[in-house]
This record gives sequence, C-alpha cells and structure tokens, in this order.
Amino acid sequence: MISNDMVGEVRKLKQLPGKDMTILGSGNITSQLANAGLIDEYQIMIYPVAIGQGTSFFKGIKNKLSLRLVNSRVFNSGTVLLCYQPE
Repeated sequence: MISNDMVGEVRKLKQLPGKDMTILGSGNITSQLANAGLIDEYQIMIYPVAIGQGTSFFKGIKNKLSLRLVNSRVFNSGTVLLCYQPE
C-alpha cells in the first residue's frame, strides 16, 4: 500500500531488489513520477483509432522530457508499441 507520499514510497521501492514496476494508464501518476525522475522506461501503445478528444499522457510534466527510442514493435492489428528511455 502506498501512503500519501507516492514519490517517496516509489523512490524507496526502487532501491529494493526485485522485479520492475509498471504503471498502467495513469497520466496523473506518470507525471508525478516523471517530474521526480523516477521513470526508467516509457512503453506507449498506439491504437489505430482516432477519438478526437482525451487527456494528454504527458499533461502535468513540468520540464522538457527528452526521450530516446530504444525499441518498437508493430502488431498485425496495426497497434504500435514504442519504448522510450529518458536521455
């Protein structure tokens, strides 16, 4: 369970041995952890559907986020997986 200090708790968890952590579909959590420099890799899936509205995945990020593409994959459905790491 994460306390009210999510950034502090994630910082502690990253120091422990074990498997990687994953954030699924939360722009608010992503922006908080990105602003604290705690995200090691972004895996973004793009689906071939245009909805014309929505919330930006990177909304709330305070500083420029320079990312380097490290992997990509195209699925038969047309969905694309893009993997980026901060520079």
